[in-house]
Amino acid sequence: MTARSRSAPESPVGADEDELLPRGQRKQRTRDALIDAALQLMNEGRSFNSLGLREITRVAGVVPTSFYRHFKDTNELGLVLVEESGLTLRRMLREARRAGAPVKDMIRRSVQVYKAFVLSNRLHFLFVAGERSGGSPVIRSAIRNEVDQFIDEMTSDLRHLAIFPKLSPESLRMVCELVVNTMLHAATDILDLPPGDQALAKLQEDNHVHQVRLIFLGAQLWRDEAN
Repeated sequence: MTARSRSAPESPVGADEDELLPRGQRKQRTRDALIDAALQLMNEGRSFNSLGLREITRVAGVVPTSFYRHFKDTNELGLVLVEESGLTLRRMLREARRAGAPVKDMIRRSVQVYKAFVLSNRLHFLFVAGERSGGSPVIRSAIRNEVDQFIDEMTSDLRHLAIFPKLSPESLRMVCELVVNTMLHAATDILDLPPGDQALAKLQEDNHVHQVRLIFLGAQLWRDEAN
């Protein structure tokens, strides 16, 4: 499942078929084409900071002035890249956590949902991985805010499920922070996995599940008074 369903890339400006579309649909096609163009350029080894407005619009097949009808600047385009996958992934993970399964099954299901989403949104995760440590301050801040939302939502869900009823809110959030950061680091391993190697994929999935279970085991033994 991708972050969102997109129309086919926009035809060059002035194409007959594009002129037949309703104005709102043409506007969405242009916006999607600009986002896809930035992702395409980064997939060719470019950093987001090195991308220019004219280069993005050239690849998108639109005139440079159309960029400003959708984004104030390239940083705003980057913010959309950060946000659009996060919204969908957070919803999917919340559904996995709230399915009523035992904790062990909930962990594996969450890992499977995350892995499938990473693979379906490869370019988005490569973008986040690169910008998280070396991007512009604006993009880095947006990524931190997105990570905080993942942590907060997981904390809220675990509290609702009463999985660690003896933990203070601060300790519960610390546990969730460990899990979220562990899975963020796992994204690169998931993307580097050779396609079609089912045995290695299963081994990798088991390893990620065991890492989260180990964090949960430590949380069960944690006592706030030990701080």
